[in-house]
Amino acid sequence: MALLQTSLIWIVYAIVIAILLAVASVFIYVYQTPRDRSPSVTLTCIFAITCLLATVLLLPVDVALVSSTTSSKLGRRKEWATQDAVDKITYSLTVVYYFLYSLDALLCLLVIPFTYFWYEEYDEVAVEAGEQTLGQRFWGAFKYTLSFVAIVVILFLVGFFVPVSNEKRGMDLDYFKRLLTENHGERALTFALGLLTTLGLCLYVLYTSSGLALFPIGLIKTAPSISSPTLRANTAHQLETNQERQRQLEGRCGGNPDLLSSKDRRELDTLTREERTLIRRQRLVEEAQGEGQGWLMRAWYKVGAIFRPFKLLGGILLLLLAFVTWVSMLLTAIDKATNSICKHRCGYILGHVNVFNPVNWALVQSAKVFPVDYAIFTVLVLLLFCSSVAGIAAVGIRFLWIRIFQIRKGHTSPQALLLATAMLMLMILALNYSVSMLVAPQYATFGPQTFCDRATTSPLDQPDCSDSRELIKPCSELADNPAAQQVCTPSVVSTFLNRVTLNYPFFGVVFFWAQFFFLGIYLVIFVASLFRSPRLDERQLDEDAEEAEEEGLLANTGRRFNATWQDITGRVGRDSEDGRAPE
Repeated sequence: MALLQTSLIWIVYAIVIAILLAVASVFIYVYQTPRDRSPSVTLTCIFAITCLLATVLLLPVDVALVSSTTSSKLGRRKEWATQDAVDKITYSLTVVYYFLYSLDALLCLLVIPFTYFWYEEYDEVAVEAGEQTLGQRFWGAFKYTLSFVAIVVILFLVGFFVPVSNEKRGMDLDYFKRLLTENHGERALTFALGLLTTLGLCLYVLYTSSGLALFPIGLIKTAPSISSPTLRANTAHQLETNQERQRQLEGRCGGNPDLLSSKDRRELDTLTREERTLIRRQRLVEEAQGEGQGWLMRAWYKVGAIFRPFKLLGGILLLLLAFVTWVSMLLTAIDKATNSICKHRCGYILGHVNVFNPVNWALVQSAKVFPVDYAIFTVLVLLLFCSSVAGIAAVGIRFLWIRIFQIRKGHTSPQALLLATAMLMLMILALNYSVSMLVAPQYATFGPQTFCDRATTSPLDQPDCSDSRELIKPCSELADNPAAQQVCTPSVVSTFLNRVTLNYPFFGVVFFWAQFFFLGIYLVIFVASLFRSPRLDERQLDEDAEEAEEEGLLANTGRRFNATWQDITGRVGRDSEDGRAPE
């Protein structure tokens, strides 16, 4: 029975990995420019994003496996869950975590930089002339990557020798004693993870908080009242009328505008400006229909049109989920600030959840019926991931106030895609800490595990609470009952993250206070977006297009469904065949 349950948990994880691979592939294909694709860039970005999301989404598997050793109704371990069996489970999870974290670090610090320089080294003219070989290109990329190799070596050497915290006050419990690292190899990986997470938090605070406020509102405001085929027909008709009127005016003056009257010159200037606006609008409509971008992009836009009527409802639901997540983070942050057992000396580790947290409660309750909690957790992680993407698209890749690259659907260069992937990898590491330690701390540490808080004659005996459910209590780090220490098994990821903050309290302090900046930026942008939604890209839409987009917010449902149907079929309505918009 135990083997079957464990196998089913890992099978669910494998299915999730396959879904993540599809999500990463669609994301990369949708955002990269179709005119300048590179197989090495595409594969690297897809693999990197899949690995990072797989690392975060291993947490429900971790919780499910350690929770499978206990009976939450009886508050005791199951008969098969001997200490050796539990140790085997935690060891296998530790190996998987160390492998994924090491792979994530190598991808972010070595593979992505090498792929960036490998793409930059390509010279089409030199290759055609036979002046550049693969070896020369490889060496050119490798010599630029050597600086990143040096960074990795220095990072692990510092982590190998840097002393850990010697603070012992408030750490008299066995749980915290076990977190103090003595193994130098493990210490190096812990330090590297803490440093990368700190860098990721800087990006996470800026981009993910912005995207979390903008992404749901962006979904709510993307249901236009007029379809793309109809808008294209109207634009073509208006452009033809405009150009015909210009030809009449130019024919009247023989090609010399100075011969026109002041009234006609003003009209000609107005027509010229309007022509540029109409041409720009026509190009944007063609992009919205996926023209010239391959069959997958056209299929993507068709699918988007099919699900457009549900975007309003989905946006509202995601807006509520984002707000509940924000409230959960705020409550846990206040709980940590107030009830942390040793405050800044141990990185604000919270020994016991003292404040009700809605997301944490929902995950703990659903964890009793796996994989319900996995579905909820996956939705939460994908929301934060999509918010990170939306934040990068809104803010752009910048150095201080200077925009370096722009992230747009179908217009992202390979260099920008690689930099965005590296940023997302760092942000997902920060997301891993935020979700585990603030959004759902009890779930991420012990899940639904409970213990029987009843004294026994021998520490080796498991107490029996079958006659009194009131004595069954949730596991926590501060549970000093010998029965709790015998029954409760913390998840591997919580042990690893708490080890980072306890051994290097500086990281824990940065992690903790960064969450308040995250909460503040989200609140400011959310309130601002209620009055005016910022654009999620920098395309210079004309005023008419902006007004049409805002008009879509007030349009009735019938017009929205008509626009959706025309976008799916690619044909305009009967009322628009003469170039006029349907009433």
